[in-house]
Amino acid sequence: MWAWLASFLGGPVINGLISAYKARLDAAHTQDRIAADLAAKEIEAEIEARKRASAIIIAEQGRWYTAIIRPLLAAPVIIYFWKVIVWDKVLGLGSTDPLTGMIADWSGLIITAYVGGRSIEKVARIFRR
Repeated sequence: MWAWLASFLGGPVINGLISAYKARLDAAHTQDRIAADLAAKEIEAEIEARKRASAIIIAEQGRWYTAIIRPLLAAPVIIYFWKVIVWDKVLGLGSTDPLTGMIADWSGLIITAYVGGRSIEKVARIFRR
């Protein structure tokens, strides 16, 4: 999946953007042309970095049974939230007891990790620069 996503991002979408940007600057000054070339190289480097990152993720996850651990931990929480939101609240067809104790804490941590994990990575990348 990661390899497909990287090939999709690196394929016609980015190449189209680069060629459109270069065509716009064809009549411009040399400095603008240099900026366009640098922007194209930066985009290509970003695509290559994403490809490497996806390869690392695939290599670290290894087999399907090592990659499925996180989704299996999140599945009960997702099912619970869907049941509470859709079945109980939206459709009004039932009532579910609230989570209590350590299970409530764990559920909060799992949701925070899934939803906030990527945001934390982005903020950390900004501070690393």
